[in-house]
Amino acid sequence: MKRIAVILIFTLTITAWPYHTQAQTPTSLLKVHFIDVGQGDSILIETPADKVILVDGGPPDAGPAVVDYLNKQQIDTIDLLVATHPDIDHIGGLVEVMKQFKIGHVLDNGKFHVTKTYLKYVHQIRRQMIPVYEAGEDDHIEFDPFLKMQILNADEETRTNNQSSIVLAIEYLQKSLLLAGDIDKDMEYQLMKAYDLKGDFLKIPHHGSDTSSTMAFIEAVHPKAAILSYARENKFGHPVERVMGNLQRMQIDLYSTAIHGNIVLMTDGKHHVIQTEKDPLDYVGDQNEAG
Repeated sequence: MKRIAVILIFTLTITAWPYHTQAQTPTSLLKVHFIDVGQGDSILIETPADKVILVDGGPPDAGPAVVDYLNKQQIDTIDLLVATHPDIDHIGGLVEVMKQFKIGHVLDNGKFHVTKTYLKYVHQIRRQMIPVYEAGEDDHIEFDPFLKMQILNADEETRTNNQSSIVLAIEYLQKSLLLAGDIDKDMEYQLMKAYDLKGDFLKIPHHGSDTSSTMAFIEAVHPKAAILSYARENKFGHPVERVMGNLQRMQIDLYSTAIHGNIVLMTDGKHHVIQTEKDPLDYVGDQNEAG
């Protein structure tokens, strides 16, 4: 895994991933929070060894909401901040997060992106001198001794931002989670060729866009539950009917931040529970009133 020295742009030098911890007794559950940031992604992971990982931060205007959510969870330090790719709806809110919290390390896909939001993101990393590591495909992150964390996808020179999304596979004993970023159909196919993708829980790629979530991919993962992150009213038409139809045909339990608000998955590695902030019946009632 490569460490990125942040100057005005990213320059790369090789270094080892810093975590090599010995397994002891886990102190808590694995908790995965899918934060409602509107049209974007932000995922808080609290590991069994009490490490804190934040994957993306939603768009810029969601930054204060992410900070507020982290404060409510009594988070004061983020051990690992993961920026899956440099699109505004994934890194925008991280600028405010980095201003408000101590950050141990940043994991980035290494893709340079000439936007004001990206430069603000880089500026905060540089200002706080946060160590940055470039994700490498098939890297294993030795971050929590009770978790297996593997990077299944990262940047290559010819890939788009979405195609370069960091995809994380996380295993805790008998339970597994796949965070699919914003990958498209081509990357889904490449992942299916390279890995056994089966997982109990799937963060649906690209907010349920028509670019992703082929039936073959959903069948390969075969999750018990799927989480979609998108705004109730968005100009992109997310999620599209084809994606929802694929998920429904597989009889997968569906959760979305647009309908359920903040979503929390908790597991002891054998059993799991998913809690939601909002009752979906309230959404149905709102739709009926609007009609």
